[in-house]
Amino acid sequence: MRKVKVLDLDIVAMTIGEVVQNILSWAVNAENVYAIEAADVHVVTRARKEKKFGLAMQKFDLICPDGMPVKWSVNSKLKDKIDNRISGSDLMKEVLLRGGDSSESAVEHRHFFLGGKESTLEKLLNNIKNIAPKALVVGSYSPPFGQWPDDELERICQKIKDSKANHVWVGLGCPKQEMWIADNKESLPVACYYGVGAAFDFHAGMIKRAPSLIQKFGLEWFYRLCKEPKRLWKRYFVFNSLFLYYTFKDMVKGK
Repeated sequence: MRKVKVLDLDIVAMTIGEVVQNILSWAVNAENVYAIEAADVHVVTRARKEKKFGLAMQKFDLICPDGMPVKWSVNSKLKDKIDNRISGSDLMKEVLLRGGDSSESAVEHRHFFLGGKESTLEKLLNNIKNIAPKALVVGSYSPPFGQWPDDELERICQKIKDSKANHVWVGLGCPKQEMWIADNKESLPVACYYGVGAAFDFHAGMIKRAPSLIQKFGLEWFYRLCKEPKRLWKRYFVFNSLFLYYTFKDMVKGK
């Protein structure tokens, strides 16, 4: 598996087809808990800025380049460039499609969705029937907002075990979803766990993705900022600026 260091994270330099094939193999073999992330500028930069979050991300087994700046950073260190970024929503769609492309594979790949509001989950699961009709969804759960009860981890693990899911999509928002997966990796039932955040909202139709041309030029963050300025302005201003600073600093050091 070819990887490139972007700030402090090892980002895979693979096509989405190669990534999905690798993940499907992990899921079928069912040997370990695998942590998978689609890392954009926010995630990559936070991993450098916040030590605790950075240590959590070191527990992830596969980190995809989500966002054009991350993809450009990967390609700056490669002779054989990668063509496209791999967003959380694209990864979800491809795993659902390819894991359900036949009756046999649909039984082998069982999906559980953890996070989001009940209303979001309902819309998401309804839309998945159109996105990937053969995908097998075996469960979902919307945990309580705010502080979780002491027995919440046990409750979630039991739901995943009972469902026999081997793909668990975690949409708790960043950094909560990444911290939850990393902190509990040793206790979770064997499966592939994905930190995909906004993919729940995108596929539920709650948030509209930027047009492909805007995505191509690395401006999806600006599109989302225009849609949700109050929620996102601080994140993008702080983390985009820090990403540029850290990248320049590493270049000066020859990293």
